[in-house]
Amino acid sequence: MTDDISREQIAEMFAAYLRLERGLSVNTLDGYLHDVDKLFDFLEGTATSLCEVTIDHLRAFAASLHDLGISVRSRARIISGVRTFFRYLHIEGYCNPNPALLLENPSAGKHLPEVLTTEEIDSMIEAIDLSSPEGMRNRAIMETLYGCGLRVSELTSLEISRVHLDDQFLVVRGKGDKERLVPMSPQAVECIREYMTQRCELDIKPGSENILFLNRRGRYLTRTMILLIVKRLGELAGVRRVISPHTLRHSFATHLLEGGANLRAIQQMLGHEDISTTEIYLHIDAHRLHEEILAHHPRNRRG
Repeated sequence: MTDDISREQIAEMFAAYLRLERGLSVNTLDGYLHDVDKLFDFLEGTATSLCEVTIDHLRAFAASLHDLGISVRSRARIISGVRTFFRYLHIEGYCNPNPALLLENPSAGKHLPEVLTTEEIDSMIEAIDLSSPEGMRNRAIMETLYGCGLRVSELTSLEISRVHLDDQFLVVRGKGDKERLVPMSPQAVECIREYMTQRCELDIKPGSENILFLNRRGRYLTRTMILLIVKRLGELAGVRRVISPHTLRHSFATHLLEGGANLRAIQQMLGHEDISTTEIYLHIDAHRLHEEILAHHPRNRRG
């Protein structure tokens, strides 16, 4: 990550600093290291070394966390960890000046999440080039994200042994390592079956044998890679909105509610511990109904 030191070495030195100089607990230390891992993944995706990082890079990193659907509270914690990391790098002389000095916490603005129409989602799936090496995989990813309402972290860690194609359900390990059963759509089942025939041809690396979705080098996909896939398909489909993998999860829940699904059932499928988290989709549904009335009621039409 720098000219003369590796990512692993700098992480080890940062961990030693947190443990010895700051006296942090194991759990807190692990949290900081996870935050730094996210930053490393982002910088590798942009071919930027730590020596080259500017405030613009860090602001782009912060924006990518938003695109991944990470909550405001979690983003604030990650950014706090990144600030601590760059403070350490500055103290040790690895970066001067400290590019994180002006990095701001995310704003907790209140707004309803973006929801795609079924036509927009169909257009994104149709935009996939099935003749490309990753085409079958990307279609299976899209059908699984939307058809099962998974978090992006649940998708990247999804294990083959927990995908029951014949019975059409997944066993998902969600937040807090809690497991839940999620039914699969017939389209998702078909697409995963087709992808599995190509997956067998990959040179799968040790540790990734049981991971369902892999890159062309036989390794697990990162959350950033899934974000790029979804955003690219949105652009190809002409979707004129800022979207992320989490947008597909929001769309999954909203479309279920519009179709008459019980809110408790949606809560279970999404893996929400508190029903109040799921109730946001009631507000989305009411908001969309309001827009429909304004657009189509004869008293609201002009001209």
